[in-house]
Amino acid sequence: MPSTDLPLESQHPKAVDLSHHVNKVSSSIRGSPLKHIFQYLREPGMVSLAGGLPHPNLFPYQQLDLKVYAPDAKIIPGETVTSSMNLSIPQYASETHQLNTLSRALQYYPGRSSPTLTALFYDFTARIMRPGYADWQILLNSGSTDGWSKVVNLLCEPGDYIIVEEHTFPSAHSLWAPMGCKGVPVKMDKDGMIPEDLERIMDGWEQNHPEVKKPHLLYTVPVGQNPTGSTLTFERKKAIYETCVKHDIIICEDDPYYFLQLPRYVSPSERNGINDTPQGAVSDADLLKILVPPFVHIDYQGRVIRLETLSKTLGPGNRLGYFVCNAAFAERLVHATEVISQAPSGWSQAIIEELLVTWRPEGYIRWLLGVRENYGIRRDWICDIIRDVFDVLPAGNEYNDDFIAVKKGHGQLQDTKSAPFFSFTYPKGGMFLYIKLYLSQNPKFRALRNAAENQDEEANEKWTREFWKDLIQEKILLTPHFFYTPPGNVEKKEESDVAFFRMTFSYETREDMHIGIQRLAKAFEKNWEMEN
Repeated sequence: MPSTDLPLESQHPKAVDLSHHVNKVSSSIRGSPLKHIFQYLREPGMVSLAGGLPHPNLFPYQQLDLKVYAPDAKIIPGETVTSSMNLSIPQYASETHQLNTLSRALQYYPGRSSPTLTALFYDFTARIMRPGYADWQILLNSGSTDGWSKVVNLLCEPGDYIIVEEHTFPSAHSLWAPMGCKGVPVKMDKDGMIPEDLERIMDGWEQNHPEVKKPHLLYTVPVGQNPTGSTLTFERKKAIYETCVKHDIIICEDDPYYFLQLPRYVSPSERNGINDTPQGAVSDADLLKILVPPFVHIDYQGRVIRLETLSKTLGPGNRLGYFVCNAAFAERLVHATEVISQAPSGWSQAIIEELLVTWRPEGYIRWLLGVRENYGIRRDWICDIIRDVFDVLPAGNEYNDDFIAVKKGHGQLQDTKSAPFFSFTYPKGGMFLYIKLYLSQNPKFRALRNAAENQDEEANEKWTREFWKDLIQEKILLTPHFFYTPPGNVEKKEESDVAFFRMTFSYETREDMHIGIQRLAKAFEKNWEMEN
């Protein structure tokens, strides 16, 4: 991993004033005055006749008992885990549970939620993410969907332009599209967003988009990007950050796959049990050896809002995550939380708090490394199967990917003019593999393009939808690229004879993955003209 030249934490600068990015609505929210009385409830001897708090005797829960994996549990896909431990959360305070009780968890929370859980996340972030400025804060939310919604409503006015990757998680742009906001797509390659394209767009904004408000928010999924599976290098993150400093842009770092940064893929014959995780790894140093630092680590001005979530490591149903951001943004986000969503679920806060306190930091790190190892195994499964079902060859300079796939037994024909079915790059993180299909020799696409008045985009989308239906008929479900195209793009698509599909390796068994890839190959063979 790259070393960094940031100063020691005690020498970090404070965040610069970025309050001019806050929109009119967010600036006007004053928070709930009822939430402010919580601070007085903690004063000794206080008799409160103010707050409308339900009496905890009328919560029908006396104790919560949980059986969870032990932090040293060895999880291997397809095998039963036997290492476990019991947790218990009582209704009221006891010797072992002074704060984490059901009477507290199921009561109204102040906007900043559980102070114990917030402190646990703060400590973990300080040691693992190591933000690059001094006065950052942690604020809990109900997961990254809730977090992103609050970021948009913090920073964006109707009609704003938002900088995104050219292939973008659809729920992210579905949120701001009704506001009349538009996407500014930045080109990508196998390593994610291309910094030079971002710089080109922003340097030429006034000339190319006269009298149009300059974008001031960038949204990115930097690790295991959804849908492409690409992972930004540390050098690219630094270049992107400096462009954002130059043009006064806030970065929203939505990073659900951060701990799913995977080892380099190698073929089965070369693998021999290769594992880049240090033996017996349980420390911060062990984790830092295998993780590219996040944007918030580079951030010396407080212009990164990091969305951290437990969805991919402890389960999406927890609906629990947190912001890492500067104090000014945190204050606005607290007020929005108080009057819009309230605090995250008390059940989730209590369960996660009990789990992390019991596991301790080294246990949590051990768990994260185990999750990473499991997704690494699954990534290897799907890549091995693609190599088994197709002929996979190194890609030439004309491709943005590392490999091309052709019909099995046709690899020797690549000295002809035949095009590959698709190109791809082995994922370095996350849960997804994105394939790029080449349509120039597909007979159905050629017929559609010749018949279409708009010979490019119309033919491409119609072919993609029809091929997607063919895949569904073969009982193999992928997601097509038009799901990931942000609305209102300001730059015209350059490639008209390609299509993209996302596949995931996160869920199915190895056997079902093999069946699915075989069905995919069958659909390709039915839809392509093959040269003997």
